[in-house]
Amino acid sequence: MMMLGLDIPSEIEGTVDVAIIGSGPAGMTAAVYAARKKLKTAIITKDIGGQVAWTLGIENYPGYQYITGRELTSKFQEQVQQFPVPILLDEAKEIKRNADIFTIITTGERSIEARTIIIATGKRSRELGVPNEKSLVGHGVSYCSTCDGPLFGGKDVVICGGSNSAVSAAIDISGTASKVFVVSRSPWRADAILIEKVGQKTNVEKRVGYDALEIIGDKVVRGLRIRDKKTGKEELLDVQGVFVEIGLDPNTEFVKGFLKLNENNEIIVDCMCKTDIPGIYAAGDVTMVHEKQIVVAAGEGAKAALSAYEYLLRKK
Repeated sequence: MMMLGLDIPSEIEGTVDVAIIGSGPAGMTAAVYAARKKLKTAIITKDIGGQVAWTLGIENYPGYQYITGRELTSKFQEQVQQFPVPILLDEAKEIKRNADIFTIITTGERSIEARTIIIATGKRSRELGVPNEKSLVGHGVSYCSTCDGPLFGGKDVVICGGSNSAVSAAIDISGTASKVFVVSRSPWRADAILIEKVGQKTNVEKRVGYDALEIIGDKVVRGLRIRDKKTGKEELLDVQGVFVEIGLDPNTEFVKGFLKLNENNEIIVDCMCKTDIPGIYAAGDVTMVHEKQIVVAAGEGAKAALSAYEYLLRKK
């Protein structure tokens, strides 16, 4: 659980105007906008920062040529804490509706009542599930090639996956990395145009039909051990970076059957972040909005808060 050493009020008393579930860029931005509108606001989150907090470095967020994920998360949180917004460190388990009031039930068996809800629970990266993966996150293991790729200029890296995201990552990183290995368990499922483009890269090498066995390294990544599924032969790739691009899963389990989701289990929203239930909004990576980027999530969080404000204004 990511904590940043700030004094966080955690008691949520009475019914709030806006309950924000999640505290990544979308949730934190929504909290700032809601608080500035003098709405009684609270955040329910299992951690602080979401995926951003585990990102090694960010070079594409406006205002910063470079900032670490932890630093950006801290700045988000410091801005939120200028307002009386309690942050309850718990996880939403269920949402119930009774007339115009919603009740959020948490895994800690708490009940929070709210007049509106903004869901900003984001997505979680699918993991390889190999030794040393978790301990080396931010030290050579990354789940965001767009964020961290430029940090590996002149180094050898490996990308695990065979989808559009993996092949796109190989194309992007090949421009700065010395060598790029692409390891996949099965044949690539990427678009033909992407496969054609990556085929033009002389520093990209494919390993199709291989299992990832172990990430090698103590304090930083030193390599990836893989195995040919047909022959059983093992190989050690001498790399300094491992990019896991095997997909993302939206954190929407607690709203299945309650809100309308698409085929990828993302929350369906309109251009104002409205879901199919009046009074409930969603923002950021948890939604079907295209492009899962920090700046996009922050903008969607602002929109969601303004939509909630307008909804409450009209209800009054």
